[in-house]
Amino acid sequence: MQVVPREGESALSVSGPRPMEWSTKFNPDGNVIASGSHDKEIFLWYIHGECKNLMVMRGHKNAVLDLHWTTDGGAPLVVSGSDYGTAKLWEMRPKGAIQTFPDKYQITAASFSDISDKIFTGVIDNDIKVRDIRKGEVTMTLEGHQDMITGMQLSPDGSYLLMNGMDNKLCIWDMRPFAPQNRCVKIFEEHQHNNFEKNL
Repeated sequence: MQVVPREGESALSVSGPRPMEWSTKFNPDGNVIASGSHDKEIFLWYIHGECKNLMVMRGHKNAVLDLHWTTDGGAPLVVSGSDYGTAKLWEMRPKGAIQTFPDKYQITAASFSDISDKIFTGVIDNDIKVRDIRKGEVTMTLEGHQDMITGMQLSPDGSYLLMNGMDNKLCIWDMRPFAPQNRCVKIFEEHQHNNFEKNL
């Protein structure tokens, strides 16, 4: 894959021989792109100047379906979820993942808590798992979707987690430490997924 500066409407163009890209995200500073694809690899691209490739992260055994950067202002980390059923934690160093979190099913969405002490993973079994990074354990499972999780986004203050599922629901979960037992505080229904997504 190649990142090329362009004139006109687009600031740069990403192209090349890599297979399908499943997830692309800016880092919090907006100067690096992480892209995960069907070839099991994560590429980091610096978007200014010559738009050079900074690093390739290797270690997944199947397609990288989602990834996310930390946003706590500390040393940047990336969490990624794969079709092989693992989430991996990466530093910005040319070596393998620093931590691996196995699951029985494909991990279709992944993100960090606001202080980066936990990761959230959405799984093809419809559940969301909260994992403690230091202990490497699942500390909570959120159940409510009736089909696989396709995306997630943490609110800016870290209090709520928005989940999107193939059941045509958006669910907002209260992630505060002393939230009520029923953490699903809002459900939005009737949005539709296209046929391409349903065939994943």
